[in-house]
Amino acid sequence: MQPMKKLDRILDRYASAENYLFALNDLRGIFPDTDPQTFKMLLSRAQRAGVLKRVCRGIYLYPRVDYPAGRVLFHSAAKLRADSFNYLSLETVLSDVGVISQVPLNWITLMSSGRSHIVNCGDFGHIEFIHTKRKPADVADQLSYDLDCRLWRASVKLALLDMKLTRRSTDLIDWSLADELI
Repeated sequence: MQPMKKLDRILDRYASAENYLFALNDLRGIFPDTDPQTFKMLLSRAQRAGVLKRVCRGIYLYPRVDYPAGRVLFHSAAKLRADSFNYLSLETVLSDVGVISQVPLNWITLMSSGRSHIVNCGDFGHIEFIHTKRKPADVADQLSYDLDCRLWRASVKLALLDMKLTRRSTDLIDWSLADELI
């Protein structure tokens, strides 16, 4: 069977609304004996044919399933830094609870044990990872797991502390509402 057909068949069979994003290693498992250059060309052809859509470097979306469009950035962030301690914080959390009046469109912010980096996800937006030296045990009591986003989420108190520690602008924060939520 031709590699493109094999890729399409396998993804069509196993992809779902829950499992629609694939890292390079996930796709590589379909073609373990293919040399890197051929594999790269296959991914390029798959994108042109609409079998895959590139979200960002190393993450691909299978567009033929009904996926949660509003959660692609969150799910991509979880997949990109699966080996690091990450949690949603800063403007993303504060905007979600209304402490910041402006909603960041197509931009999410996370604290990460990995390096600071902004990942461009094309039409989907941007993922901003901000480095933290904190260990999970240091903030565990201020985190909750967000099943929809597949990421840990900071409390308002922790998000405000992260804003201060990372020296981000606090001009848009409604402090009276923030004080109520703390």
